[in-house]
Amino acid sequence: MTPQARIPDDTDTDPDEIPPTRLFAVFADERRQRILTYLTQRPGAVLVGDIAEYIAIAEGNPTEEWYERISTDLYHSHLPRMRDCGLLTYDLETESVSLTVERTVLTPYLDLTTST
Repeated sequence: MTPQARIPDDTDTDPDEIPPTRLFAVFADERRQRILTYLTQRPGAVLVGDIAEYIAIAEGNPTEEWYERISTDLYHSHLPRMRDCGLLTYDLETESVSLTVERTVLTPYLDLTTST
């Protein structure tokens, strides 16, 4: 796998173009693991609010305040990092998120995160 100096677009990303260190950095964070888990379980684009709600419930704190904190964290940290890595796209106008890689590419990594 070699680094590619390009900005991800809306087309499917070739997993061979994503450097392993970037993938591992994405999977190093539990919230990003949850985002990818949620996206791999859905057939298409999902709303950022739905992801925030899923994470709030998974973290055992489904309050409005926690939901807002998670939403802010998604917009300012996690989604841009994952977009820059080439794993997803998100549209600020529609607040929707879509995977740019095949779900099967992510499954082995997600399996590793849940095996402990």
